[in-house]
Amino acid sequence: MDKKTVFSGIQASGSLHLGNFLGAIRNWVTMQNEFNNYFCVVDLHTITVPQDPGTLREKTREVAGLLFAAGIIEENSVVFVQSHVKAHSELAWILNCITPMGWLHRMTQFKEKSSKQKEEVSVGLFDYPVLQAADILLYDTHLVPVGEDQKQHVELCRDIAQRFNYLYGETFVLPDAFIPPVGGRVMGLSNPEKKMSKSEEKKEDSIFLLDTPDQIRKKLKKATTDSLKDIRFDENRPGVNNLLTVYQLLTEKNREEIESHFEGKNYKELKEELAETVIESLRPLQENYHELAGEEGYLDQMLSRGAEIAGEKAESKINQVWEQLGLR
Repeated sequence: MDKKTVFSGIQASGSLHLGNFLGAIRNWVTMQNEFNNYFCVVDLHTITVPQDPGTLREKTREVAGLLFAAGIIEENSVVFVQSHVKAHSELAWILNCITPMGWLHRMTQFKEKSSKQKEEVSVGLFDYPVLQAADILLYDTHLVPVGEDQKQHVELCRDIAQRFNYLYGETFVLPDAFIPPVGGRVMGLSNPEKKMSKSEEKKEDSIFLLDTPDQIRKKLKKATTDSLKDIRFDENRPGVNNLLTVYQLLTEKNREEIESHFEGKNYKELKEELAETVIESLRPLQENYHELAGEEGYLDQMLSRGAEIAGEKAESKINQVWEQLGLR
């Protein structure tokens, strides 16, 4: 039986953090044998908000390098940069022409982000979900690994695909959102009410994948807890609950084991043990990354090969779309 196709994108803004690794990348690595995989560094999505060009180039390569360092391998997966495959932009324009604006006005993520930027919000940010649909539909994607906050975008992608198929004939596979079991979300260290962020503005809130051991220890030492003493999982105590969730995701122990292990211990001991667990868990990834990054031209070669493979698939689909529209 043919394998199903998975597509997933990751932005090149900011630095990848522990939440990205535990919530997405680690799942991509473990399931890559089961599917045909396209993993894309979505730099065109990244520029929907202002970016420094030099930093964008650097972060694009860093994100790709971390995917390979984490265990994504060329034999099972295609890793490429979005802007290196022109069909993404071409299909996005075509889908724009059949997507009602009312559908995009309903996108909750746009409402949240635009409320902060107000008049300065870009058309690109409004149109973000259509480009995302193009990313997915180009590869006859069956499954899109996402978090709960991205399900609405996959549903929109299905609506757009169905509309195109109705207007111009069967062209696109209808994708499904795939939410892998993670066991819990990783929240911010200083603000455990919100998810850990890639933003560099509040570095103390996130453990980045390339943080040094000393940086990790320092951040966890300052992590928010509460005024109670017992160490147990409790969603009403977000700080401690978050630290225990990270410990559980890294050690894969059950909750009873973890609560028993920390019985009678204090928050200082919890933070110290968690810090060493994080450091050792990230050590292989960091070593692999620095080895990859240190080999001149190697990462660029891998991304070039990925773009070539993805480009062949995408070009075949965009040519079919041109034909369906009567543009060829």
